Amino acid sequence: MRLARPLYEGLPWVYLLCGGAALLASYRYRGSAVSVIVGVLGILAVIAGIVILLRRRDFRELRAQYQNPDPSLDD
Repeated sequence: MRLARPLYEGLPWVYLLCGGAALLASYRYRGSAVSVIVGVLGILAVIAGIVILLRRRDFRELRAQYQNPDPSLDD
């Protein structure tokens, strides 16, 4: 299954926004078990968004290195 490019590129930001909203909701309704569950899910969503953003950045840098090799290595 393939996603449309705008949806694919925006997915980590959706994770970050939803995670942030869950953390805010957890803070607002503190003192119950639901608050803890929502807070943990919020933290996991924020971490997932950051991990996806970093992995995509690393992949793009690695791909650029292999597609455009350094000309100084042609000795």
